Amino acid sequence: MDAALPDVAAGRRFYGELLGWTFGGTAPEYGSYTQAFHDGKNVAALAAKPDGRMPTVWSVYLSTADVVATAQRVRAAGGAVIMEPVRTGDFGTVAVVADPDGAVFNLWQAGSHAGFEAQGQPGEYGWAEVYAREPERADAFYAAVFGLRAEPDEDAGSPGAVRWVPAGSPAGARHAVGGRGLINTRYPAEMPAHFLTYFVVEDCDAAVAATQRLGGRIVIDPVTTPHGRSSVVVDNQGARFAVIDTRTRGDAPTG
Repeated sequence: MDAALPDVAAGRRFYGELLGWTFGGTAPEYGSYTQAFHDGKNVAALAAKPDGRMPTVWSVYLSTADVVATAQRVRAAGGAVIMEPVRTGDFGTVAVVADPDGAVFNLWQAGSHAGFEAQGQPGEYGWAEVYAREPERADAFYAAVFGLRAEPDEDAGSPGAVRWVPAGSPAGARHAVGGRGLINTRYPAEMPAHFLTYFVVEDCDAAVAATQRLGGRIVIDPVTTPHGRSSVVVDNQGARFAVIDTRTRGDAPTG
């Protein structure tokens, strides 16, 4: 995961206080890219937007052993390649793509940088899901490109939500690698298809209060599901993400 921000220094202050991150040096040749660490382990990164017209956003990178072949599958499945594969030094090779619904994400063929060194604990990445307007088309795309099977996620508290498991996994397998939600009437008509990243926190409500204190705002109020208590928020520069306390669990909300 990385965030493209207008002001990387402000991002360091915001996420440093909210999630307890520390940061390495910046790499000007890669857009002032700076790695974020939690307890000394790589958990994310921040980068300066090269163009002010670009969105302020958290981006997900999906790993592939062959970025060129995966980009070809993206096209064949009805998606688009926005940026052709390009090497980033010895770190790896990246491509920017979009699914048929328009949700943008990155492909990453690792070199020296394999990705997360830690995840799943407070201050670290927890989950990612794409929000689609045409769910059947989205599910077919991720099945064709990545071999992921969509299974209903009754615990998500969102009608029509699915979780993705590797094809060939037994039904009900509990090793999902991501999910898909539905852009419904709760969302503005102009909301595009998009990925949403969840970061794990000790206390969802405390994290939401800290987000507001640091200049961010709430998009969706905290809600408790069997997966945990979570909220969708926006940082002080406009990047949307979610926080989740996976230890506070309850029944799935209805409606």
